[in-house]
Parts: sequence; C-alpha cells; structure tokens
Amino acid sequence: MEYVDPIREVKKINEMKQVLRQHSQRDLLLFVLGINTGIRVSDLLSLKVEDLWDGITCKEFLYITDSKGEEKKAFYINSSVKREFKLYMKNNDFAQSDYLFKSKKNNQPITRQQAYRIINQAAKEVGIPGKIGTHTLRKTFGYHAYRKGIAISILKSIYNHQTPTETLRYIGISKEDGHPIKVDVNL
Repeated sequence: MEYVDPIREVKKINEMKQVLRQHSQRDLLLFVLGINTGIRVSDLLSLKVEDLWDGITCKEFLYITDSKGEEKKAFYINSSVKREFKLYMKNNDFAQSDYLFKSKKNNQPITRQQAYRIINQAAKEVGIPGKIGTHTLRKTFGYHAYRKGIAISILKSIYNHQTPTETLRYIGISKEDGHPIKVDVNL
C-alpha cells in the first residue's frame, strides 16, 4: 500500500466539500463521515442506513465491530455528519437494510476503487498537493483531532496502534512541524 497524506488545510477541506456537493450528496457524505470519525474505508463502505438512522432521526453514535468480531467501537456522529446525512436521506428513498453508500449500478456498496476515485478526483480539482487516497480521510481526522488537543492516547486507541509514535507518524505529525496544539478548555 502506498503512503498517503492527510489534508492539513481546513480551507482545502471546505473546497473539497463544495466539489463533492456538486457531484453527489453520497460522495460528500462519504468524505464528511470519513474525516469526522476516522473510520476505515472498508467499514464505511459496509455501513447500512440502519447503522446511522433509527427510523426517525440520526443516531448519536455509530457502532462498528472490530475485524475479529469481538469489540464494538463507538464513533460519535457530530453535527457536520448529521447535516449531510439528513440531506442525503431527504433526497433518497432508502430502506433501513440498504447500504449507505450504494452504487448507482446495483444494490451493493461502491467499491474501494470507486471511493478512491471520488476522493482523489476531488482533491485534484481543488489543487491539494501530495498523495491522496481513501486513507487520507482517516489521517485527516487524526491530524485535525490532534491539532485541536485530542490526546494522542485516544487517537492511538481509535487506530489500534501500538505506540503514540506510530500514531503521530500515521497522521503526518513530526517533531519538526512546530505547530502549537490548541487546548481550548473555554470554561
């Protein structure tokens, strides 16, 4: 697997949202859900409507079982995801059992390759430098969470990494960066 970068600039993230919104609400939701939760693309693509929707409203947490089928992890669904999800649901007629990121060709989810093309093309359109792929979503989540003061130990747990150093390397943070971290208690 080739190394990819996080999207470091919030301005570029917003530009990507605009490009994806013009293309497809599904593609925009994929992007927004990925960068706001850090969920692996394979898990994103296997989501069904019922995983986020209780029939009336968007759930507060999304639960994903680990690859061994042992542990369920909770992922918070923030207001950005809820907003895009509601627009997506409003414009589509889904059954609870439908895949969330359903292909336009059949009732299966889009493929990893299609998800890659969606993310990569939008990044190119807005002029994002570096290597962009499906892991960019996950890395972007971690990069910005860390910059906003989320403890590296929490990110390490989300990513199932062994060491904080591994997590810092994964999200593209190096000692030479020199960016201050925001710890905004705001009492």
